[in-house]
Amino acid sequence: MTTATKVFEITHRDAATKARAGVLHTAHGTIETPVFMPVGTQGTVKTLGSEDLTAMGAGIILSNTYHLFLRPGLDILKQAGGLHKFMAWPKAILTDSGGYQVFSLAARCKQSEEGVEFASHVDGLRRSLTPEIATNFQLEIGADIAMCLDDCPPYPTLESDARESMEKTLRWAKRCRDTYDRFLEKAPAAGPPQLLFGISQGASFLEMRRESTERMAEIGFPGYAVGGLGIGEPKELMWEMLEASVAPMPDAAPHYMMGIGLPEDMWDGVERGVDMFDCVLPTRNGRNGQGFTSVGKVNVPNARYRDDFTPLDPDCPCPVCASYTRAYLCHLFRAGELLGPRLVTLHNLWFLLRLLRHIRTSIINGDFLSAKTEFLRKYRAGDAK
Repeated sequence: MTTATKVFEITHRDAATKARAGVLHTAHGTIETPVFMPVGTQGTVKTLGSEDLTAMGAGIILSNTYHLFLRPGLDILKQAGGLHKFMAWPKAILTDSGGYQVFSLAARCKQSEEGVEFASHVDGLRRSLTPEIATNFQLEIGADIAMCLDDCPPYPTLESDARESMEKTLRWAKRCRDTYDRFLEKAPAAGPPQLLFGISQGASFLEMRRESTERMAEIGFPGYAVGGLGIGEPKELMWEMLEASVAPMPDAAPHYMMGIGLPEDMWDGVERGVDMFDCVLPTRNGRNGQGFTSVGKVNVPNARYRDDFTPLDPDCPCPVCASYTRAYLCHLFRAGELLGPRLVTLHNLWFLLRLLRHIRTSIINGDFLSAKTEFLRKYRAGDAK
């Protein structure tokens, strides 16, 4: 089953790779792809306000079901008029289902066929998250894109365990799809509908990755994501698994690689047909003083920057690089001032959003590979210093 409204259109393709440029239509605006989505796990991109995200050109951000389900909870979010109004964000929101949090907090969780039972890290109370609860929660708080509840195995994992996890993910996906269909029957028909994406799993087993995507596509979703990568496996293996996962995805649907956020990985993912990315790295690393720049990563608290009065990135037009120096940022971190983490976080997101726009433009102009080569040449030369 598919939604009546066409939600994704591919406008340009690179002749030599699988890179493509497109537009994704949501209830809160049209998003040009490829796109990076800043992560606002608990309804906030840490240290930033909605006005910051608007100024940098963000059209979609990510929040997390697991955390919002626990705090502030469905009742508060519904009283507020939905997540968009609650956090004063007028554009699109994708909500992760909480599947990865189940994986990362496995010591506190017990899985069954029905779903997941866990002890809340907020108050210690036992709570349950099922495919039906997760899907309904995301749709009721107004998520433009909801994600199916999935089971994400660790790396490495046994093939038998990976098979069990994949089969469970597929069974849960069918229950999520059924819940989504019931919701759509009651939803207004005008405008783009809320969307539900299926998540491909399969650990580090090539044929299982292909099978997972093929069977997810048989269930049918408006979009498809690749989960369970970037969790400790070698980079070469990650790209091999991604290619196997993306190959069977319906071409006309958006392709989303979950949890990947290094600048160099944006190019490699887009080259393999990915349209959407998210990751906490630009914000987490920014809070710890690492800036992503066109000349490589810069660890601003390092002593070498105490008297460096140049911008964090000489090629960046963001407000941070327009006004502040590396020396000042170094001082802020060494003095323990809160402005330091905020400024480097702000810069990092500006940098990645601008990078994805540059990648999109290179696809449209037909020079994707040459643009990638030039970016990596400059970026890696600076990183090697």
